[in-house]
Amino acid sequence: MSEEPTEGEEPAEDRPGGGGREYRIGELASAAGVPVRTLRYYQERKLLPPPRREGRIGLYSEDHLARLRMIGNLLERGHTLEGIRELLAAWEQGRDIEAVLGVEKAVTAPWSNEVPVTMTLDELAALFPGEVGPDAVERAVALGHIEVDGDRVTHWSRRQLEATVTLVRAGVPLDAVLSAGQELQRSMDDLAAMFVRLITTHVVKSIEDHDLAELTDTLARLRPGAQVTVEAGFARAMDRQVRAAIDQLLGRLTTS
Repeated sequence: MSEEPTEGEEPAEDRPGGGGREYRIGELASAAGVPVRTLRYYQERKLLPPPRREGRIGLYSEDHLARLRMIGNLLERGHTLEGIRELLAAWEQGRDIEAVLGVEKAVTAPWSNEVPVTMTLDELAALFPGEVGPDAVERAVALGHIEVDGDRVTHWSRRQLEATVTLVRAGVPLDAVLSAGQELQRSMDDLAAMFVRLITTHVVKSIEDHDLAELTDTLARLRPGAQVTVEAGFARAMDRQVRAAIDQLLGRLTTS
C-alpha cells in the first residue's frame, strides 16, 4: 500500500511525537535525490533499515537520509551495491567505516604509475618500419599493449613503448618482442598471484585481530616492498643470465 502523503495531511516533520525530523517515503526520496523505487530497492537489499511505523504510514529519520547519502557517495566511488552492503554491515558492527574504506583503498589502489601515450596508426608504424601490419596491431591489442579508437592508438606505457622501440631498432623483430612480452606477462601474473596469496593469507585474513588503521598502514608499506623485491630479483637474475651467456660465448670462442 502506498506510503505517499495524501492531500490535506500535515507534513511528517510537523507531526507530534519522536525526536528530530521524520520523512514519509516520498519526502525522503526527494531529500536524498533518488527515485522512490530506488529507495524501496535499497530496502529490499537490506541497505536501508525499515521505517518507524505509525499506523499505515512509514516514517524515516535523519539517519535514513544520512544512510542514503552515504550509499550515493560510495556508488560514485565505484563500489557495487553488494560491496556497500558489506561496508554498512561492518559499520553496524561497530567499525569505523572510514577505516574500512581506508583498507579498501590500500588494497585496490593501482600499482602501476605508467603514463599512456596516444598517437596515430601512421605514427606507430613509423616507429617500427615495415613491422606494423593488421596482424601485429591485432596481436598487440589482444595482449593489452594498445587500444585502438579509429585512427588513434593508445599504448598503456610510454616507458614500455620506448623499450620496445629500442629492442626493435637493435635488430629484434617486433613479433619476437610481442612473444616475449606474452611469456613475461604470464610469469608476472604468476608472481603477482603469489604476492596476493601471501598478503591475503598472512595479513588481510587476520583483519579481525588488527586495528584497521594499522592494517591500512601495513598494506601501504607492502606495496613498495613487493615492487622492490621484484625489481631487485629481476636485476640479479639478469646478472646471472648475462654472465652465463658470456661464459658460453667465450667457451665457444676458445674451442674454435
